[in-house]
Amino acid sequence: MILVYGRADDPPTRHTLDSLQSRGGPVFFIEQRALPYEGLAIDITPSGLCGEFLSGGRKVPLAQVTSVFARPLEPSVRGLEAGARQHVARLHELLVEWLDIAPALVVNRPRAMQANASKPHQLQTIGAAGFTVPATLVTSEAEEALTFWHTHGRVIYKSISGVRSIVRELDARSAERLPLLSSLPVQFQEYIPGVDVRVHVVGRECYAATIESEGIDYRYAHTQGDEPRLQSTTLPEEIAARCVTLAQAMELPLAGIDLRVNPEGDHVCFEVNPMPAYTYFESHTDLPIGEALARLLISPELV
Repeated sequence: MILVYGRADDPPTRHTLDSLQSRGGPVFFIEQRALPYEGLAIDITPSGLCGEFLSGGRKVPLAQVTSVFARPLEPSVRGLEAGARQHVARLHELLVEWLDIAPALVVNRPRAMQANASKPHQLQTIGAAGFTVPATLVTSEAEEALTFWHTHGRVIYKSISGVRSIVRELDARSAERLPLLSSLPVQFQEYIPGVDVRVHVVGRECYAATIESEGIDYRYAHTQGDEPRLQSTTLPEEIAARCVTLAQAMELPLAGIDLRVNPEGDHVCFEVNPMPAYTYFESHTDLPIGEALARLLISPELV
């Protein structure tokens, strides 16, 4: 049995469900918006963990779950009474805790997703996998940031946490706000010229796309009238193998790895997204990421 936990209006969750159902996989979907009406019974016995999901009058024993696709977004409790809010919060908490210990393939375990909570720590893991990483400074000191900027000439900055932020280039105008660093440390990196490459690792397979954009952060280039241009590409075998090694080191059966190929041909790695919205890249290229994910969930031994 394949368990999918998420929201049907979330494109990656919807597409994963459709891909599994088109292959005839036995799928059990827990819709986050229906949590007020769902249940989960867990019992710890001398022989291990047991229990069952209760959804729509259907019972599915935990022992029958062989793989899981989970995008555990924060459940919405707006409009619910206090008792229902507590039920949703507790059920979500139990599901997330079970995902971390379930004897099944989980794409991806919540504990593995925490790697994105600290970008400086994640950079160390990326470097240990053999990738070149940009020169980086995390500081709350304005003078340190200015020295770093003057040393590298062009510098970008972004949040050090897992909260999504827009990557911007440090310029004279933004430098005037550097005294605000005393309230909140920021990550600064040398600007790396070149072509962006997003790699989706699915099990032991890699699917890569180049992204051409005039913006510093292609995700928001459309706000400046620039539409990123995506095209599938083939990675050098060494880089593909390194991407798989990195994803495995981070315990991520599904990972979105952000690279940039600099003018010298080096693949510089910026970060790893542990919950990638892969449908954006699939819809703009011919990359069959959803099919690969469905194969992996149906045959978890492919990890």
